[in-house]
Amino acid sequence: MNARMGLCAVLLALAGTAAAQDIAVRGETVYPVSAPPIENGVVLIEDGRIAAVGPAATVRIPDGVEVLEAAVVTPGLIDAHSVVGLAGYLNQQEDQDEIEHSAALQPELRAIDAYNPREPLVAWLRSFGITTVHTGHAPGEVISGQTMIVKTAGHTVGEAVMVPFAMIAATLGEGAVVGEGDESGRTSPGNRSKAAAMLRAELVNAQEYLAKHTQGDDENDGGRDLALEALGRVLRREIPLLVTAQRHQDIMTALRIADEFDIRLILDGGAESYLVLDELRAAGVPVIVHPSMARAFGPLENMSFTTPARLRDAGIPFAFQSGFESYVPKTRVVLFEAAITLSHGLTFEQALAHLTIEAAKLLGIEDRVGSLEPGKDGDLALYGGDPFEYTSHAVGTVIEGRQVSDVTR
Repeated sequence: MNARMGLCAVLLALAGTAAAQDIAVRGETVYPVSAPPIENGVVLIEDGRIAAVGPAATVRIPDGVEVLEAAVVTPGLIDAHSVVGLAGYLNQQEDQDEIEHSAALQPELRAIDAYNPREPLVAWLRSFGITTVHTGHAPGEVISGQTMIVKTAGHTVGEAVMVPFAMIAATLGEGAVVGEGDESGRTSPGNRSKAAAMLRAELVNAQEYLAKHTQGDDENDGGRDLALEALGRVLRREIPLLVTAQRHQDIMTALRIADEFDIRLILDGGAESYLVLDELRAAGVPVIVHPSMARAFGPLENMSFTTPARLRDAGIPFAFQSGFESYVPKTRVVLFEAAITLSHGLTFEQALAHLTIEAAKLLGIEDRVGSLEPGKDGDLALYGGDPFEYTSHAVGTVIEGRQVSDVTR
């Protein structure tokens, strides 16, 4: 990535703010995901929403409508967990807002206040057909902050945002423990049981806070507490707690805490989740599985390329993620992460589904994105061939009826 890429990112971001338009996309093969593939298919988009999907012989394209063409057309891809837009490609202090190490418990930190829709990494992902990203604060503290769901277009956060407050991000295990020489200067939590105890204690505090405010005890409620208000939404089951846990014992701790407080839990990472499949299935907990190409050391030392297939075989919902890439260029491309799984137990159709509709279901946005169906957002990814084949290229991206990328990747 270079200065040219940065200029392209700005131009495309600005272009992405234009009004929704009518457009038609022809594909040698169109994959609606919600229905069988369509040979010589057409997707017609009107006012930013899908109006029709079907064979070219049955879908009439109105006169004057712009027509795009590609070998393969799929729904826009969904990155189910990232820090893009908070973490920037320059890797400088001023563009690294994904984690704040001054305190272990910070549920009040809002992703929407840090997200930069003009970050070149957002345009980079968009150019590969990724149209929706669940992003926010990174793993690395017991509670690191909030997450949000955005489209990868628009030049203000208001134009990009789909869900301003999606989840609260937490971490258990080695990822939450303060080590010697830690940049925060703190000494707690020093081990995994302390981290779990701190998370439990903060949830108890939030319970008490909710009880006082529900009872209307204005004289003794101590005023507003933004952190406890945010956790209150987890306790009311309005949003899930996203817990990054890789080791099997930390996954079990997360399951116990979710059961104790009757909260919705989404497991993030889950490098050893294949060791506790029965427990995850019984608890009804979905998994945003670790990136396939993550570095296999530390808590990820027992990760496996076959984990997505094992989760699917066990009937456990899952989605793919790019995760938190600490090195430049600061983000992975979730398309490539999913491609690895095709030689480790998943079929083309399964991998595509978990990059689209299954990810949308896990994030609770399946009414808008994830498949090519009339009424849904006109978000499409265009490829010159099999999108999971290394020699193929992304050739275009459409978001809500606007072509926001026409580069070849």
